[in-house]
Amino acid sequence: MNIALKSNTLKGNCSLPDFRLTDNLSAEHVQFFNEFGFIRFKNFVSRSTVALFIKEAESVERKWLSEGVDKINGVPLKLGENERGEKMISRFAFLSQHSDVLHQFLQDPRLASLTKLLYPYEARIAEDEKDGLVLNHYLQTPKSGFTKMGWHTDSPRDIFYGQKIMPMLNVGLHLDDCPFDNGGLRVLPGTHKQGVLKLLFGKKYFIDNTADPNEAGFDIEAGDLTVHHGSIWHRVQMSNRSGAESRRRVMYIPVVTGKYKPKDAQSKTPLYHKVLRKRFLSKFS
Repeated sequence: MNIALKSNTLKGNCSLPDFRLTDNLSAEHVQFFNEFGFIRFKNFVSRSTVALFIKEAESVERKWLSEGVDKINGVPLKLGENERGEKMISRFAFLSQHSDVLHQFLQDPRLASLTKLLYPYEARIAEDEKDGLVLNHYLQTPKSGFTKMGWHTDSPRDIFYGQKIMPMLNVGLHLDDCPFDNGGLRVLPGTHKQGVLKLLFGKKYFIDNTADPNEAGFDIEAGDLTVHHGSIWHRVQMSNRSGAESRRRVMYIPVVTGKYKPKDAQSKTPLYHKVLRKRFLSKFS
């Protein structure tokens, strides 16, 4: 089934090809990604595998909440309340370091093949770099930790890590069905080719969540994999539903280039996380 892609930059309301990744990237995959800066692979994992991953994340969540963990390797966790008023983790970091199942998932050769999208740079899956395997849990409740995310690119994070901006990918495995009209990922196709000034100042980072006439969005099914270039502008549209019906969970795998910079329990919190954490906490103060 074709999934609708809403984007004027892709010749109006056209259909996004139903790409599949069963082994290695094809020339068609690379061509599409190079042109638009993103690609989606349908049914990358089965629904039973999705259920297993959710179970693993919930197990880690219970452990961290019971132990009062508030950061992993210097990266703060985002906390909130679920639809039942119970404490929840809205943003996990380095999740695969605490789950053998998720660690094994990151060894999938299909994921390794995605590094070719950054050719001629040598790229790697950053399990112990940046924020590691992240799980974002979007939920529309009065005190949820995540309901939306404003326009941003991922590349400038390198500046806060004291290094020059390097090409990277953000690879998202979607754990819930999320039709276009229920919010979710929005991208500006082709903006990965923009210059540094537009990369840094094209929009107000994380503050602006206004719909752009050229943005693209998708009907997502659990098990789909989306890949976007670190320099592409993207945001997360808030759900128009509430409670459990608004739930959207995505695991993000960073694929990076440049100098290897692992993080551990002694790592300091990057400045940009301190700023975002301050803004988040002020929401509930």
